[in-house]
Amino acid sequence: MTLEELRMKIDELDRQLVELLSERARAAQMIGHLKVATSLPVYEPGREKVIYANVRAANKGPLPDIELTHIYERIIDVMRALQRNELASEKHAQANAQGQGTGAEAPETGNER
Repeated sequence: MTLEELRMKIDELDRQLVELLSERARAAQMIGHLKVATSLPVYEPGREKVIYANVRAANKGPLPDIELTHIYERIIDVMRALQRNELASEKHAQANAQGQGTGAEAPETGNER
């Protein structure tokens, strides 16, 4: 393959990764809603260990396990922040619905550029 063809392949793979990460984020948001309903904490270190083990087990290279784990650590950090922001938004909405909110609080979106 030529350099241009390889770059086009990477661009397509990046688009697929973005879609998969978005799908994962939507699932994380739904999990956040369930955690609120069942009073579970956002941070669950045991679950994260399972995710890392699953990722390492699925790894066929060429990325070393440690590098793939680092990538997933960051993905999980972002997903956890997304859950926290989602939960903060829900609490804010509930407080406003009950007449307790001031309307001045705005949850972080994590989308600053």
